[in-house]
Amino acid sequence: MNFIKSKHNIFHKLHDSENYYIVNPLRGEADFLDPETAEEYKSDAFSDPEEWLEKGYILPEGGEKAEKDLYRDYYLKFLEERDQSEIQIFWVPTYGCNFACSYCYQDQYAPSPAGNTMEVQKAFFDYVKKEFAGRQKYITVFGGEPLLPGEGQKKLVIDLIERANEAGLSLAFVTNGYSLTEYIPILKKGSIREIQVTLDGIGETHDQRRPLKTGGGSYKTIVEGIDQAIKAGLTINLRAVLDRDNVNDLPKLAALARKRGWLETGLLKTQLGRNYELHSCQTDRNRLYDRVSMYKDIHDLIKDDSSILDFHKPAFSLSRFLAEQGKLPDPLFDSCPGCKTEWAFDYTGNIYSCTATVGKSGEELGTFFPVVTKKQEIIEEWEERDVSTIPECAGCSLQLACGGGCASVAKNKNGRVQSPDCRPVDKLMAMGLPLYLNEE
Repeated sequence: MNFIKSKHNIFHKLHDSENYYIVNPLRGEADFLDPETAEEYKSDAFSDPEEWLEKGYILPEGGEKAEKDLYRDYYLKFLEERDQSEIQIFWVPTYGCNFACSYCYQDQYAPSPAGNTMEVQKAFFDYVKKEFAGRQKYITVFGGEPLLPGEGQKKLVIDLIERANEAGLSLAFVTNGYSLTEYIPILKKGSIREIQVTLDGIGETHDQRRPLKTGGGSYKTIVEGIDQAIKAGLTINLRAVLDRDNVNDLPKLAALARKRGWLETGLLKTQLGRNYELHSCQTDRNRLYDRVSMYKDIHDLIKDDSSILDFHKPAFSLSRFLAEQGKLPDPLFDSCPGCKTEWAFDYTGNIYSCTATVGKSGEELGTFFPVVTKKQEIIEEWEERDVSTIPECAGCSLQLACGGGCASVAKNKNGRVQSPDCRPVDKLMAMGLPLYLNEE
């Protein structure tokens, strides 16, 4: 009998090992392979093909149709679930900020005001009520810095919370955390899902990256704000933006969270971001990571100090999910939520696809104030984008673990939304699978 390999097999050598792994996201199968078995796969010389066939790693002659049918079934399931998914709506009340972060991608934005911001904020809620009627949704308040000090900004936030409460909407805030303590009594009046705060390291490491515009550090004030927010029962999503300058502070951040008792409260989430070139050139690109090199250094730090995992457990693509759930997730046909389950709006009255495009000139998809307009053709291009519509994804074995990546990054790089922002999921799993499943 003749066999063909599934086009969805991800086959790669494990990091720092002679062994391999094979994963098929369409069939939900994953296995470690010793060098001899891996050689069978590479040479198409299967001593016992039945198990390979059963798991879908190889197909009998003519078996491509059954695989295409399974792909279609999962795709239809994915579309149905996405259409019912909760929508995250970003609201930018200001692009102003009291920080001078070394890697800010919004520092060249200079949108002009669209009139009275209270009036615009009311129009935003009116639009959300009408446009997303019948859908589960919540609002994430973004910036700039939405929690700027000053009575004028506090009145805006109070109005925002009152309108959200009236609409039955929960809120999340993305803030630099500098004024968090003074905003806690205001925030407590809303239904707050989480407050994302960025801490890029300990002490001077953070202060050099995220100083105040007026000069001086922000680290101590932010840490105190996190303390007070957690004490008030608010969930903190602690984010670190990593590059080569601060990655070695990751164990110190883990130690800080442990020392201050954040880990044991159940009110701390964590995420790691990658400092990368988004819209404008960075002053020092040598410090920037590509995705693989960043996770290689994180992997090595964890190998040296596994207590980091108590603070943050990186996904390494599908690895963490498989280790924690004992199975693979459903196939990922789209990793870009823009214009599907994510929209962004700002105080100038403009509509955008997502946080990566909001405020950038030329990325506007319409207006909600003073009148409602939509660039429907461009919106449909975003809405239709997934691995089934991106030409480069068609023959890629990684597509159902990658999902096509970020459409904004793809557009910046390739000039079109319908192009890929490729994710090195095979290399990430080569590090994560042995790390989490103790396979060398």
